[in-house]
Amino acid sequence: MNDKQNDVSPSFGLLLKFWRKIRKISQESLALSADSSTRYISCLENAKSHPSRSMVDKLAEVLELGDRDSCYLHLAAGYLPNAGYESFHKPQFNWLRNAMLLTLKGMDPYPAALMDRYGNLLMVNKGWVSFYHQLVGKEKLLNTQNLYEFLFSQQQNSSTSEIKQNTLALILMSLKQEFLLSQDIAFQNMFETLINSLDIPDNWQERAAKLEPQASYKVQMDINHVQQNFYCVSQMVGALGPSSFVSEPRLIVNTLYPENPELILTIDPNVDLSHPLLNY
Repeated sequence: MNDKQNDVSPSFGLLLKFWRKIRKISQESLALSADSSTRYISCLENAKSHPSRSMVDKLAEVLELGDRDSCYLHLAAGYLPNAGYESFHKPQFNWLRNAMLLTLKGMDPYPAALMDRYGNLLMVNKGWVSFYHQLVGKEKLLNTQNLYEFLFSQQQNSSTSEIKQNTLALILMSLKQEFLLSQDIAFQNMFETLINSLDIPDNWQERAAKLEPQASYKVQMDINHVQQNFYCVSQMVGALGPSSFVSEPRLIVNTLYPENPELILTIDPNVDLSHPLLNY
């Protein structure tokens, strides 16, 4: 009886051969450049051997694969791709900043903000400033730097609300698993900051485990002393590639939409919209 657990997926070998043919490199030449043997490269391509992470790194380097295609190769071998951090503010991303500015502007009057992978705010629109100015005031809005911390502070005012407890649990679960997968300490630091906040539900792990993560989740806000539900929708800004690949800088557009269609959001003409992250 064959031991199915020892079977090697053919995906890695197929991709390796695919790129070797594109680069017009023989198995012998690839083996020489990767400090390996022709027999081992053949075994990889025929799913008779499984590569180490260091070998996948080396092969991707020799084949001159970019981030997207290296990501495919790593995933096929069963490894989470290495993801470096790129600052949104680098000069070469001027085009991206302009595109994100138009994106946020087009979402007015709905509150929308652009953040990095850690939830740090990068840009906001007029709808965001107007909406939250009425909820928290000008001073707190100017001091808000991280969207996760800000959402936490808004959800804790009524911790007995089922929706608010779910929101807190989902954010915590997302950050914790991001850290466990990537070992990026910044995710763990954010998790620790939030978990040490007041009014975190004791059963947040069990609660989050029962909730299927989606691109949107509900949050509650106190609008004129009435609890209103909103869909908090997150859109990743990336490039074509496998589902786990997001081009750097890894950006997220977060927008609030009212659940109640009769709740019409407008930009208050009496609100001072000046904000360092509002660029139009």
